[in-house]
Amino acid sequence: MSHGIEGKVVVITGASSGLGEATARLLSSKGAALVLGARRLDRLEKIAGELRARGGKVEVLATDVTRRADVDALVALAVERFGKADVIVNNAGLMAIAPLAETKVDEWERMIDINIKGVLYGIAAALPVFQKQGSGHFINVASVGGIKVFSPGGTVYSSTKFAVRAISEGLRHEVGGAIRTTIVSPGVIDSELKLGSSHEASAKMLDEFYQQAIPADSVARAVAYAIEQPANVDINEIVLRPTVQEF
Repeated sequence: MSHGIEGKVVVITGASSGLGEATARLLSSKGAALVLGARRLDRLEKIAGELRARGGKVEVLATDVTRRADVDALVALAVERFGKADVIVNNAGLMAIAPLAETKVDEWERMIDINIKGVLYGIAAALPVFQKQGSGHFINVASVGGIKVFSPGGTVYSSTKFAVRAISEGLRHEVGGAIRTTIVSPGVIDSELKLGSSHEASAKMLDEFYQQAIPADSVARAVAYAIEQPANVDINEIVLRPTVQEF
């Protein structure tokens, strides 16, 4: 895997808005070829059209990360269209905040399916490709909520992000060498993540909490920084948050 971003093929999940969209736009401007996945195909096609108009190379595929076959197909598309996959950004996520006593079990299961299993499916899809190539880079989006439990309300969400960090660190130990693994743990970022809560009081709290949010391109720059390092340098984890955020 060569130094820099230009010419690299980057697969991004959750690419229709927020961190995924911002990362796609920045990496495209730096010469990466993109394969973008999300459930909202219309939104992906709009983003792709804008990037192609500026000379970008972009493919899109409707992708639900809770379906392993969808994630397999997304990585396969990268290999089919561009001959390789250099980086996968496992970004798709859900944050449904509510006290445990509300027993919103459906939302717990949904967060586990998207935040944990979605990352595992990304690893399962990309790892054989990376091993065959002899190079590759996993970038898994966790959260500061995976470092300190976001409680009350965010216990299950935090548990999924603790899991992402554990999976990523274990992956680094097991497949290191020519395959890199980076954890990106953002704080409050301007995105649609805050809209995932059905619990009214928690949603109101999040709306107020997100008043301190910083732009999504803050995370995109962190992702770009990790990718553009020399092949023998692995940025293991990046933690970033607004300067005013205490949590």
